[in-house]
Amino acid sequence: MEMKQKDVAELLLLAALWGASFLFIRYAVPDFGPFALIMVRVVFASVLLLPILMLRKQLHEFRANWFHSCCVGLFSSAIPFVLFAFAMMNVSSGFAAILNTSTPIWGAIIAYFWLGDKLTYTRMTGLFIGVVGVMVLVWGKLDFGSSGLGWSLLAVIGATVFYGISASYAKRFLKGVPPLVTAAGSQIGSSVALLPLGLLFWPEVNPSQASWIAAIILGFVSTGFAYILYFRLIERVGPTNAITVTYLIPLFAAVWGYFLLDESVTLRMILGAGTIFLEQRLLRDWSSSVNARRPRRVRKVDSRVLNVASEKVRR
Repeated sequence: MEMKQKDVAELLLLAALWGASFLFIRYAVPDFGPFALIMVRVVFASVLLLPILMLRKQLHEFRANWFHSCCVGLFSSAIPFVLFAFAMMNVSSGFAAILNTSTPIWGAIIAYFWLGDKLTYTRMTGLFIGVVGVMVLVWGKLDFGSSGLGWSLLAVIGATVFYGISASYAKRFLKGVPPLVTAAGSQIGSSVALLPLGLLFWPEVNPSQASWIAAIILGFVSTGFAYILYFRLIERVGPTNAITVTYLIPLFAAVWGYFLLDESVTLRMILGAGTIFLEQRLLRDWSSSVNARRPRRVRKVDSRVLNVASEKVRR
């Protein structure tokens, strides 16, 4: 599908919002702590998405798929969001955003073992390049001492693994479910799961006003509103074009961190990001070539059958 100027603008806005989510986490997590901050994030996102779900008359779809929608929320939001928040008490927002782009590596591996997806030579080459990119980023940083970054880096990598699990889980159990139902259900499920932990680990000292503002924007804008933008783009330009936002998120995260949090952008980060982006490009090219080569069965059919099929499509 062709992207119009308005679609490109919304894609850039979405990348800016998701890139800013790393900034808001980095700023607010020292005051809130990981559990409390992410509880606030998913609760505010749920508050925004649930009424929209009702307005679009898709609440019945959520009732029919509530269990799997909420379960996918554990893998796509609750657990990885907390892991990122924990990690970003020590690592920069730009670094975390770049490492986050390794998600397709784990997504492909998990889909291979769980769903039986094929791993061709080209795809394995792309995955290997992605692993190299991750190694470039973390090399020399896996220090598990009291002042080391080892646990923080493992938390980010663990978050990307859970993102990979969520993709296969959704494909396995939520195929055909409207994306807005999955998005709202995931945030509602995450809210239910994190509410006890968020209250249990609520900070003794009330977070500052600036941290509250960052947390509210993180929930309403960088999560709830960003989901709405994302799914609207999928409807207008297709998932292949919409997913290109992945390439832009680290750029915006690094820019926000550089100008607003005085974070540095190192040569290692640039090299690691470039390698991982090459891996994603190879995986996308592989997927496109597979779809292009996929044989289509053509047979003669009665014209009345074509008319019926055409009528169903218009409905």
